[in-house]
Amino acid sequence: MKLIIFGATGGTGRQLVSQALEQGHSVTAFARNPEKLNLQHENLQIIEGDVLELPALERAIQGQNAVLCALGAPAMNKRKIRSTGTQNIIQAMEKTQVTRLICQSGYGCGETYERLPFHYKYIIFPLFLRHVFIDHELQERAIKKSQLDWTITRPGSLSNGHYTGEYWHGLASTDTAITLTISRADAADFMLKQLTDTSYLRKTPGISYPVKKIDQVVECKS
Repeated sequence: MKLIIFGATGGTGRQLVSQALEQGHSVTAFARNPEKLNLQHENLQIIEGDVLELPALERAIQGQNAVLCALGAPAMNKRKIRSTGTQNIIQAMEKTQVTRLICQSGYGCGETYERLPFHYKYIIFPLFLRHVFIDHELQERAIKKSQLDWTITRPGSLSNGHYTGEYWHGLASTDTAITLTISRADAADFMLKQLTDTSYLRKTPGISYPVKKIDQVVECKS
């Protein structure tokens, strides 16, 4: 497929780019600072641009088969880059008639908030991740209001661990044996799987390792 990836220089974005290329896709990486990607490939096009500039988005999205969004921002950033950028992406997709959107949000948004452990609800989120999840909530709201064929993925806490290909997804309210942790490599793997699987069309699947997997996930030191 012809894919465009937003947030391509972030942790999940880099994994999306490299894994998509390995799978044989033609990839357009859209980034404000493309030099951060530091990658060359015959099937990779890198476009320097800002998700806050609608005309640039329309030019980049034109002719793509699908859009993958892994926009991020520092935890204390109040500019709402995710939600504002995603609203622009949606508008550009509608203008160019590209319909498939796969977007990374976060576990704890929407109904998954009630499933969070005490320390996440009352310490980590309000003290450290408040702006992040306000931004994600607005982002999700904009996507759900659109007419696009969307999937919103909600990974647990993201790590730089290795790719395993073994994780739980969907996560019903009865799923308590989860770690709320997943590597960026596996989060990207799940997003790319949605290109050919419509099981989660217009749904918000959570992603996490089961408790039994946590001791087997080794952090990358490089």
